[in-house]
Amino acid sequence: MILSAPEIKRRLDQDPEDGGLIITPYEPACQQPASYDLRAAETMTLPRGVVSLVPSIERIGLPVDLAGTLMCRSSLGRRGILLGAGFVDPGFRGNLTLCLTNTGKEEITVKEGDRIVQMILHEVLNGRECYSGHYQDSSGAVEVK
Repeated sequence: MILSAPEIKRRLDQDPEDGGLIITPYEPACQQPASYDLRAAETMTLPRGVVSLVPSIERIGLPVDLAGTLMCRSSLGRRGILLGAGFVDPGFRGNLTLCLTNTGKEEITVKEGDRIVQMILHEVLNGRECYSGHYQDSSGAVEVK
């Protein structure tokens, strides 16, 4: 099941120890009916044909019963931007590293604060395991190991 805006807001008001969701800083203008728009933490030029790692402004904390799917916003997709690495496991904490590839005809600049990726939150039934990999508690863009 995909979480609606009211359910996302309800989970944000819950204590993280009791299954609450963390999106910090939360910006009401980024809340969509069934997703939340993540913003670029810095201004970056995306060269043609290159994978660029763009950190999210938001720090995310998912409880054990939520996972996230990331999708490039259509306004960037129409300009040739593709998103890689589009899943967030239950229990993840930290800034997300957004892997953007410019397949368009010209370089594209994303500015700090631009909404660039949608995060769709899904319920995980009988979730018991949490993410504990290399990217846990990440800050800024994290390169592959």
